[in-house]
Amino acid sequence: MGRKLKRGKAGNVVQYLTRTKAIRKLQLKLSEFRRLCILKGIHPREPKKKSKGANKTYYHAKDINWLMHEPLLQVFRNMQVHNKKVRKAYAKFNPELAQRLRGLTPTYKLDHLVRERYPSFVDALRDLDDPLTMVHLFATLPAEKRYGIPNKAVDTARRLMLEFNAWVVRAHALRKVFVSVKGIYFQAEVLGNAVTWLVPHQLAQALPTDVDYKVMLTFLEFYECLLQFVNFKLYHNLGLKYPPVHDPKLEEAAAGLSAVMRDLAGVRETVGQQIEEQAAALKAVPDGKKGGKRQPEATLGERIKAIAAGEKGEGQQQQQQVQGQ
Repeated sequence: MGRKLKRGKAGNVVQYLTRTKAIRKLQLKLSEFRRLCILKGIHPREPKKKSKGANKTYYHAKDINWLMHEPLLQVFRNMQVHNKKVRKAYAKFNPELAQRLRGLTPTYKLDHLVRERYPSFVDALRDLDDPLTMVHLFATLPAEKRYGIPNKAVDTARRLMLEFNAWVVRAHALRKVFVSVKGIYFQAEVLGNAVTWLVPHQLAQALPTDVDYKVMLTFLEFYECLLQFVNFKLYHNLGLKYPPVHDPKLEEAAAGLSAVMRDLAGVRETVGQQIEEQAAALKAVPDGKKGGKRQPEATLGERIKAIAAGEKGEGQQQQQQVQGQ
């Protein structure tokens, strides 16, 4: 007869954790826990038997143990400690120290998460629908301070949107277009994979108040990093440099895609202007002051050929004089 297991040592009780217990185990705030789960791609689970109640959110124990080894976990803890220092400086009426501490905020990168979640380039292309839709959405939204939408996020989203659309035009990858009430659906063939995304209509956007923009900005943060990798690879396959140069004049004129396509098409008006300026400067210089280019000195072989040709010519002249006499 086998050994009798104690209650709470096996089954769903051990395999799943509630969100509160997971937060305590990771020593994070709720907002930081959500952010980490979004960046790592971890979602809540639905166990067959909910031991702690039906109104609880459950996570798999293996996922939480996996999060404990994430380098971003320590960065988020350092950011939490740093924010306490900033608040303490403001509480002591020391704005100079608070501003200096704000400039020393810990930073992090998401490159390792992109390589971890998408081991191959094809895996990233198969999951490119949501990133493109999110980037196109934020590219059309205004930067609202009351909703926490920064200018940098909107500018980066717009730049990535133009770069990807420029590649689609240059590679002739667009296959289908459909106009609906929600927006315009585009479908392109990227290295044999069909990628579909939604572009909102160019209308005045009214931001709803019942949307959690912090969660959306967390998704956007990861999607922007992913799209940078994808754009770099796509441009590299076509033999183009990345990132492309945006024409500042066309940007000011709100030309949109034309500001990027001008560089991809190989148009270099600045080079032509420099050549014209140099030609005009040479014409303005007097003839006496124009210095010709220095001719390269003849090599030893060229000198020997010249001497031999000279001697041969002298011999022919002597023979002609003898025959004349």
